[in-house]
Amino acid sequence: MNNEALGKSNRELISYGLIGVVSNTAGYLMYLMITYFGCPPKIAMTILYLVCATASFLGNRKLTFKHQGHLLGSGIRYIVAHCFGYLLNLTILIVMVDRLGYAHQLVQAAAIFIVAAFLFLALKYFVFPAYHAETGSHE
Repeated sequence: MNNEALGKSNRELISYGLIGVVSNTAGYLMYLMITYFGCPPKIAMTILYLVCATASFLGNRKLTFKHQGHLLGSGIRYIVAHCFGYLLNLTILIVMVDRLGYAHQLVQAAAIFIVAAFLFLALKYFVFPAYHAETGSHE
């Protein structure tokens, strides 16, 4: 990877991180509030996953990856990536909370970072791949 590509990846990671910190902090605080008032953890995670994923699509498409491609195509790939992210998050909760008995508050806090790392790679290389006009291909 050359210096220009590395710099671009670093900028994308920082932007993704900033957008993620804002949306996930708000989402996690809502998660804590909703579960405090009696909503089961997996239902709360499901509701908030949908809300945060939608906000993330809008922010990351334009700000992080500066994607110029078709909205529909990237939207479909985004849904696919987030389905896998959701299943990863749900699996973490089922294994760590239901099977092993850890506190759902701590497990969900850790899951945010695990799923975020997976999604950064999925968004960068699958959902919003860089397009090279001179070759007509994606990275």
